[in-house]
Amino acid sequence: MRPAEGGSAGGRFLPFFCLSHPSFTLLPIRSAHFHGRKDGMEPTQAGATGMVDEPSRIAQWLIPGWKRALKTISMLGAATALGALFVFLTQTLLARELGPKGYGLFASSLATVTMIAPLAGFGLNQFRLRVYGVEGWGARRWIKPSLRFVAFTTLLAMSIIVGWALLIAPDADTRFDLLVLTPIVLHLLAIELLTNKYRLEDRFGAMATWQLALPFMRMLVAISLLLVPQLTGRFVAASYAAISIAMILWSTRPLLQFMRNQIDLKGHGPMPTSYSDAATPSIRELWSMAWPYGVVAVLYPIFFQVSTVLLKYLGSNAQAGQWAIALAVMMAIYLIPATIYHKFLFGKLHYWAAQNPPKFWLVYKRSNVALFALGLLIGAAMVVVVPYVVPVLFGKAYARVIDILLVLALCPPIRFLSTSMGAALLTDDHMRYRVWAMVWATVVAILLNAALIPNFGEMGAAWATVVAELVLLAGTWWGVRHFKRAKGVAP
Repeated sequence: MRPAEGGSAGGRFLPFFCLSHPSFTLLPIRSAHFHGRKDGMEPTQAGATGMVDEPSRIAQWLIPGWKRALKTISMLGAATALGALFVFLTQTLLARELGPKGYGLFASSLATVTMIAPLAGFGLNQFRLRVYGVEGWGARRWIKPSLRFVAFTTLLAMSIIVGWALLIAPDADTRFDLLVLTPIVLHLLAIELLTNKYRLEDRFGAMATWQLALPFMRMLVAISLLLVPQLTGRFVAASYAAISIAMILWSTRPLLQFMRNQIDLKGHGPMPTSYSDAATPSIRELWSMAWPYGVVAVLYPIFFQVSTVLLKYLGSNAQAGQWAIALAVMMAIYLIPATIYHKFLFGKLHYWAAQNPPKFWLVYKRSNVALFALGLLIGAAMVVVVPYVVPVLFGKAYARVIDILLVLALCPPIRFLSTSMGAALLTDDHMRYRVWAMVWATVVAILLNAALIPNFGEMGAAWATVVAELVLLAGTWWGVRHFKRAKGVAP
């Protein structure tokens, strides 16, 4: 049975949260009634001729499975909002207690570690979602080469951080923070691996709980600093490291299950009693398919965090501290599209791209409009709210943050739209288009920050960020157009 022309697949609005559930199908709705004709002709019975009436607006909204999908996204959204609140409170307390200089020292060191950390795994987690979406249970053949690949890249990432601390760090405090924060590399890798497992199992509640644990415990560290003012930034760094070690130990058992293919994979039927004799891929094969995901995974934190690091080395710790507060606000805002795509839709998009392309493109088009509109609304709200809220939360010492955020208010609609459009470049072999978009945006971000920060400080970093976001959006749009043309999809 094919969809009725002019129905929900044709062009009327369907919320993308309705489309995101596996039970959604584009089915016609048969009328159980007769409809009169203005021309006086006798109506035709639907049951006799198979006539399909156009679905009503209510019927188009009440798609089977929409309640469960909406419930899942609402739960993930609430967990993300709570996590963002924890992060924001943590940043606020640390900024007030450590001051711009002390907070800038810690924030720039943490940014350096998180910028290098994605080398561990090098995009393998995103690649794994793809192969499970396409191969189902047969993706177990990638487990052994994946483990060797992860071990090598993790060792490389940690070695770079240690080398940076010993050879590049300008002072003893920076060196201490970098060395102590090194376990965060393993922790972030564990988060990605375990999040993968929960996505594949549709255990979104467990995923939300796991990801809330980190911001909650970090907030307790900030509260400790408030209660005991004598504590310093070194205490914060050591506490962050201790939290990472505890979380790594907590995740050991489920990660071992994942590595043994002991998962409850959803959407691919029950686990087969036997597998085909597909050869285990080599490390070279794995690299040839996973490298685009790795490049994007590594470039994104550089693109996002390079301003903080360069402000420290080309400006001062105080400038880095002012910028880090503004970036924390933007990070909380950017969690909105991240929740929709990376926590909920990402695995499904891989599946739909391989099994149901019309649904893939329908979700893509609707979400572009919805997220761009949401980004405009949030950017406008920032312009109105920021001048009143920042002085109350952070004090006069962070007055510069107001000007930074008023410039960065241009970014939400740009980022939201590029995130939505980028969903079309996360499957098949067209990931290379996203790689090029990310490469150009990162190069522009580095060059503009290096050129503007020495003369304009934090405001130079703010305008460099806006331009880099526009470059990322333009590159993503260019990639989607070329991909659609190659696939023969209408623009």
